[in-house]
Amino acid sequence: MSSKLQVLTPQNSQIIFIDQQPQMAFGVQSIDRQVLKNNVVGLAKAARIFNIPTTITTVETDSFSGNTFPELLAVVPDNDILERTSMNSWDDQYVRDALAKHAADGRKKVVVAGLWTEVCNTTFALSCMNDTDYEIYMVADASGGTSVDAHKYAMDRMVQAGVVPVTWQQVLLEWQRDWARKGTYDAVTSLVKEHSGAYGMGIDYAVTHVHGGAERVSHGKRIGPNPAK
Repeated sequence: MSSKLQVLTPQNSQIIFIDQQPQMAFGVQSIDRQVLKNNVVGLAKAARIFNIPTTITTVETDSFSGNTFPELLAVVPDNDILERTSMNSWDDQYVRDALAKHAADGRKKVVVAGLWTEVCNTTFALSCMNDTDYEIYMVADASGGTSVDAHKYAMDRMVQAGVVPVTWQQVLLEWQRDWARKGTYDAVTSLVKEHSGAYGMGIDYAVTHVHGGAERVSHGKRIGPNPAK
């Protein structure tokens, strides 16, 4: 059976964030950049919930790209940040060693979110798969390209080569898999409320208006209606 038929689990996965830096984000045109950051941070929080080993890479931080998104670093404050010069993270031995360490524990499904899709993500994915037996799961909505076409055709090229396209929420829910897994239930639903837009709003609505639960924040009194005369 192809291992790509196996779903992502907290035991078979690791994750790498490639160059989630402001100067790289400035060039992104394939996705709203605030949505991009929301999805990146949501994905990082998902990895934290399930104890997924996390690698963070940067390129030319001081001379061009700037510091990694602080919201991302706040999720994994103790992580090393692997700096390099090459556009291709696979060219750096620290990156190879970090991924190999986790792959040796059976984590050969590598979840990837990076900037830009057509350069840093594509070269990393193709090179990594060429040299190893790792599988690449490319998080399309936590990555961005310099145009809609740049992102699309980079994703197409990677898929043709065997990369698996996913979205950040898909990854989260594959890791959770079963709502009977109560150990992560509260953390996952809290994450969804914060980062999953309409899905999170729906959970809030269901808790209060379907199940009669309390609102999750306290607030002032609701006053009115008082129609004007």
